[in-house]
Amino acid sequence: MALSAADVQTVYSLLSNALSLDESARKPAESALAQCENRPGFCSCLLEIVAARDSGCRDDVRLLASVYFKNSITRYWRHRRDTSGITNDEKNHIRKKLLLHLREENSQIALQLAVLVAKIARIDYPKEWPELFSSLAQQLQSADMLASHRLFIVLFRTLKELSTKRLSSDQRTFQEIASQLFEYTWNLWKNDIHTILQSFSTISQAITLNSLVEQGHDLLLVCERWFLCLKIIRQLIISGYPSDTTTAQEVPLVKEVCPMLLNAIQSFLPYYSLFQERQVRLWDFTKRTCTKLMKALVAVQSKHPYSFGDQTVLPAIVDFSLNKITNAEPTVSFFEQFLIQCMVLVKSVLECKEYRPSLTGRVVNESESSLSLEQRKKNISTAVADIIKTILPSDHVILLCNILIRRYFIFSAKDMDEWYQNPEQFHHDQDMVQWTDKLRPCAEALYIVLFENYKHILSPVVISILHEAMSSSPPLETEISSAMLLKDAAYSAAGHVYYELSSYLNFSDWFQGSLAIELSNNHPNMRIIHRKIAFILGQWASEIKGDTRKQVYRALIRLLQDNDIAVKLAACRSLCYLVQDTNFSENDFFELLPACWNSCFKLMEEVQEFDSKVQVLNLISVLIDHVGGRISPYAHQLSNFFCKIWEESAGESLLQIQLLVALRNFVSSLGYQSSICYSMLLPILKSGIDVDNPDSLNLLEDSVLLWEATLSNASSMVPQLLDFFPYLVVILERSFDHLQVASSLIEDYIISGGVEFLNRHASSLAKLLDGIVGNVNEKALLSTLPVIDILVQCFPMEAPPLITGVLQKLILICLSEEDDHNPSRTAVRASSAAILARVLVMNTNYFAQLASESSLAMHLQQAGLSINQNILLCLTDIWVDKIDNATIIQRKAYALALSVILTLRVPQVINKLDDILSVCTSVILGGTEEISEDDSGGDTTSSSAPNNEAIGYGGISVRDARMRQIKDSDPIKQLSLENMLKENLKACAALHGDATFNAAISRIHPSAFAQLITLCFFPLKSIGSYMAGVYIQQFLSTFVMWLEKSNVREKQG
Repeated sequence: MALSAADVQTVYSLLSNALSLDESARKPAESALAQCENRPGFCSCLLEIVAARDSGCRDDVRLLASVYFKNSITRYWRHRRDTSGITNDEKNHIRKKLLLHLREENSQIALQLAVLVAKIARIDYPKEWPELFSSLAQQLQSADMLASHRLFIVLFRTLKELSTKRLSSDQRTFQEIASQLFEYTWNLWKNDIHTILQSFSTISQAITLNSLVEQGHDLLLVCERWFLCLKIIRQLIISGYPSDTTTAQEVPLVKEVCPMLLNAIQSFLPYYSLFQERQVRLWDFTKRTCTKLMKALVAVQSKHPYSFGDQTVLPAIVDFSLNKITNAEPTVSFFEQFLIQCMVLVKSVLECKEYRPSLTGRVVNESESSLSLEQRKKNISTAVADIIKTILPSDHVILLCNILIRRYFIFSAKDMDEWYQNPEQFHHDQDMVQWTDKLRPCAEALYIVLFENYKHILSPVVISILHEAMSSSPPLETEISSAMLLKDAAYSAAGHVYYELSSYLNFSDWFQGSLAIELSNNHPNMRIIHRKIAFILGQWASEIKGDTRKQVYRALIRLLQDNDIAVKLAACRSLCYLVQDTNFSENDFFELLPACWNSCFKLMEEVQEFDSKVQVLNLISVLIDHVGGRISPYAHQLSNFFCKIWEESAGESLLQIQLLVALRNFVSSLGYQSSICYSMLLPILKSGIDVDNPDSLNLLEDSVLLWEATLSNASSMVPQLLDFFPYLVVILERSFDHLQVASSLIEDYIISGGVEFLNRHASSLAKLLDGIVGNVNEKALLSTLPVIDILVQCFPMEAPPLITGVLQKLILICLSEEDDHNPSRTAVRASSAAILARVLVMNTNYFAQLASESSLAMHLQQAGLSINQNILLCLTDIWVDKIDNATIIQRKAYALALSVILTLRVPQVINKLDDILSVCTSVILGGTEEISEDDSGGDTTSSSAPNNEAIGYGGISVRDARMRQIKDSDPIKQLSLENMLKENLKACAALHGDATFNAAISRIHPSAFAQLITLCFFPLKSIGSYMAGVYIQQFLSTFVMWLEKSNVREKQG
């Protein structure tokens, strides 16, 4: 039932009770509100409460009403089938009333109202709410300062929401909005900045505190409105015009706006230090403003690089940014966020591909318009490249490189204090933080881009700084001096650009002559250099050759035993890089494994941060993966470690995911010896695959993969693993997300579990397969059909009666005629037909019973398939028709099944003798004795993809060996089609009588018949050439006599 105006007070009471600290009042109120959410009129009641600011309503209740209002709009504004939601009349009422109550004094409620308008506008503008922007613009004309500020909040939120719509029509609509709103917003922005700067100038002249308080609130509102205008202008330029990289057409607003933004930065920047102590709120505004202005310039350059590259825009902005980076002005020296944005802008310009002149020739074979577009782009790129050369001549490039290394790479006293207080947190702040969040990582990112652009100029410069730092700070130094900090910075610079410096610096000489000596200096202050050496060893991994590599392994393991966690973690990461490097030597590393394991285990106990634990686990996992089968002597030690970490990480699912990955590598490396870790592994596995586990949502995927690795490497099926199969049934009943891996698991259970598995879980397996076939798409079905095929192969007598329902579904798939121009569906039909052929060959009596069951006829009728002949005859047509779509082993299964069909009491089969013998002949001629495990037929004969295989150390995996054995013992592969066909032709003649049989034979083309007789009765490859000639002569004489008796007048071809 709909709510009305009479219910407003009731809703208000519920909202008030929902804020109560008394649970007995709060819970019923929350429940009642939840029940009201989808009732018509609820949003109107909430709007009445939000708008009743002068009626004595509490602000906290109004704020809660605005939150419920926003959530209800999100859920029910669009039409939904399951609820009546919000009617069109109510929507009209809400849209009109919202625009009348935007002047909200409470800033939190004002923000909620702005978000509300934006969410509605995303759905309704322009079709249902065309007057939105005109109404807002009209209100702006007569608004006071507060109302104007609130309206600009609404404008900004609405434009931000609309700018994210990606349809071409929506983008054109946004461009129209931009053309209408820009001029007014831009003029207001310019007026407000004039007012703000005048007020700032007055304040800076030390006006008395009382007068400041009197005008402070209005000034702050002007500041905030101006700030919103800036955001809107940025949004209009970025989203209101297509990128000039696609059109090569100038965006005029860029030339107009960007210089003004730069002037604004230059005007505001002096007030940063001036207001820092005396005017905290204005200082905060200044800080936000300068940073936001630089971010706006970065965004415009990224969206419209060609327009930004104009002579009136790019030189001044880049030169300003470079000056702020290179000149140590007190005004900005401690303004990190602003300096970061200056570096981001310079980096963005240097790495902009549109500013790099094209090295290709003229474009040919294109339309004239395309040629002119490319030529315009090329001309602009060349012009901008010349501007950048002017801004950044060689001496400026060298200066910038020196400043970055000598100033921004150097650790400050604050950095050293943070390191001392919390080494682990310091390590992650320096190495794993987003590069735009902190100054040093941002400087390093700019340095890397600068070096890539000017490598020939800067390589000697970096080498020079490196030699200078090494000579001024000897290896045995113990004091944290400026020289030591410069060496740390130089090592950072050398580590980041190793790929170029290797031509100037021989790593082996550097390591032996300096790094190794510094590593032998165990003074606590050397942790600075030790951590950076660890970084270098990881970065230069590809350049470490020969005997030096083993020394580097030893050095990193010693660093893993350092007293400082930051050093240990740096060594941990670099050792991981070295192990993953293509030059990794198992022989050199093997003797170091005990010390490495112990160091990793100890480090895991010491660290507290999640990222640290993941880093250590990743190293252990990588080591296990690369050491391979040599891991077995340490299996017990590793098992104890994994068991302990799993118990300690209870509730930390992200860490347990990493542990499951390491366990998968562990099991794969152990291979057939993996059972030695079952006491640790199986309880963990059981916990991970249990869908009732609270963490199953996070752990299930990796647990299922670990389950696959466990079965793939199991030398035998232990009872505990057999007990796990019901978990797989539950998993697939809930979702088919893990179907591909599940198919591999079922295969392993069938092959390794054997009769015991079938005896225990036959009904569950049949239910599982029946739930899959017919309920998944073709791709998923292609991963499941091989499982059914292997099941029938391993249990030809027991399995088919268990999966009667599945086989009936396969018959329906085969008889459907919907696979034209659909390769996946064709593959499904071909594989289904091969399974049915296998059943017929290996369990003929059952198949005859299956084909005649009344339930099958009922299913065919329900599927709309009209069958006018025996099912066996229909399948005969399928096997004949799909022979060209089948793999080699499937083709042989078809031929064997067709051969068996000849012996069944189906009178009409004699009419298909020509087609049957044609298929059999083609299969015999195609050769079947060369079928091997490599004949996988794409995705249709093995359910597990190659990347899911657990590859054992030193050769074939346990699972591969089992699959090869299964394929080699396949009766389809071992049966002789020639012999079976010969015997079945005799049985066919006896069954149908000589007259009928000879009549059918007479319809076969003589050359085809001769070919068949030769293949089945005279295998020429097994006799000599003389005897072959004798046999052929005898056969031809007999064949001519047969032709005369049959009155066949057709000439021999």
